Amino acid sequence: MGTSQREASEEPFDRKRIQEEGLMPLLEHLGELRKRIIYMLIIIVIGMVIGLVVADPAYTFLMKQEPANGLSLHAFSMWDGIGMYMKFALVIALILAIPFTAYQLWAFVKPALKKNEQRATLKYIPFALFMFLLGLAFSYFVVFPLAFHFTRTVSANLNLEETIGITQYFSFMFSILIPISLLFELPLVIMFLTAIRVLNPIRLRKLRRLAYFIMIFIGVVVTPPDFISDILVAIPLILLYEFSVFLSAMVYKKQLAKDKQWEDDQED
Repeated sequence: MGTSQREASEEPFDRKRIQEEGLMPLLEHLGELRKRIIYMLIIIVIGMVIGLVVADPAYTFLMKQEPANGLSLHAFSMWDGIGMYMKFALVIALILAIPFTAYQLWAFVKPALKKNEQRATLKYIPFALFMFLLGLAFSYFVVFPLAFHFTRTVSANLNLEETIGITQYFSFMFSILIPISLLFELPLVIMFLTAIRVLNPIRLRKLRRLAYFIMIFIGVVVTPPDFISDILVAIPLILLYEFSVFLSAMVYKKQLAKDKQWEDDQED
């Protein structure tokens, strides 16, 4: 009787202790995540300050390029000029924050990685900025002119007199540039997730149809509604996904080789 009573009294204590032990790592992870997010927000704020400083030369440079050099942009509100500066500041802050954000994400998952996985994933960080700039160049020199000239053609066919506002022009431009530039981070994201064994090329090949649909959908959304423009954007995005699968396969092949070597060492 005494033993059963003691077991009954200890059971809630053991359950409470187990719950507390499970809760502590969760709170530690949440605290670490909050710290990383705060660091990223600080960098974005610093980047926006830098962006405000370089917004004027960046604006001057873009206004000398096609198609802006042939336009007369207007302000429809007292806030349009300020809004333009803030848009430039946000984009410049995003460019500066990309590699730092990638490092913070790596630092967050680092404790769960092995030493070789830490080294393997750390080398992806410098390429994050390169891929973003590559996407920025592709979207600005390929996608944006297609979309811009198509909209002007439609206006001309309707005999509309264009009065383009500075806010409308740069909002239209950045709504194309930013999503495509971020999408160019896909190979690095997939390589990173493969390196930490969340994804593998087998799973990515099974998701190929869904991925193609998403890429074509993005190509249709960000380009004019004509077949040629959709194809010119959708095909590079699909190739980008296939390139990501290829890189994932390379990482996965090295993982299998290391796993086999480890198993052989254990047998010896």
